[in-house]
Parts: sequence; C-alpha cells; structure tokens
Amino acid sequence: MHATLPRTTAWLYARQFELADRLARLQSDARRASGALSPDFSEQAVQRANDEVVDRLLEGTRRELRRIEEVLARVADGTYGRCQRCGKPIGEARLEVPPDAAHCVSCAREDLQRGGAS
Repeated sequence: MHATLPRTTAWLYARQFELADRLARLQSDARRASGALSPDFSEQAVQRANDEVVDRLLEGTRRELRRIEEVLARVADGTYGRCQRCGKPIGEARLEVPPDAAHCVSCAREDLQRGGAS
C-alpha cells in the first residue's frame, strides 16, 4: 500500500465531486442551448459556437470523471498502485498528480514506443 493513499483517495473523491458538479452544470447549459436558435444569423453563429464549446467540455468532463471512477475502483479492490499489465508496483512519483497512472514506467514506455499512450 502506498503511504500517500489516504491523501490520494481524499483528492480523488474531491475531484469526483467537483467533476460531477461541473457535469451537471454543463448538462443544464446544453439543455438550455438546445432551444430554438435566434432568428438573427450572426447570433445563430455565436449560439452554435457556444454549443460546440459546451459539447467539448461535456466530453472532456465525462472522460476525466470516468478516469477518476476507474482509479477509485482500483483503490476499492486493492489494485491501486499496481501496473494493470504486468502487476508490478507503480512508483510513488508516478502516482503523484494526477494519481491515475495505470501502468508502471516500463509498461508505459513500451506503450509509447508502440505509439500508444499510458
């Protein structure tokens, strides 16, 4: 078990709460934005651009929230801090911020050499 696990877990729960709140606000904005477009063409362009920004923010927030939930699941099942590929411990420094590293340095390096991301 990592010495920083209680601090990391607290950070993860706080981040999860923050992201869930952001997601709710963005979904509310998206619903409001899905109403009728302005009859003014230039205003329509602004509305559509704003809709695209909200959509990108929603996508990024959902993606980060999923990552945080995956890390919390690893904490709960006792696999946090172990490489998901080889099972070796992930070093403390690699788990600092953000604390969602899923692979040890060796496996992450292999992924990068193959063109993937870790």
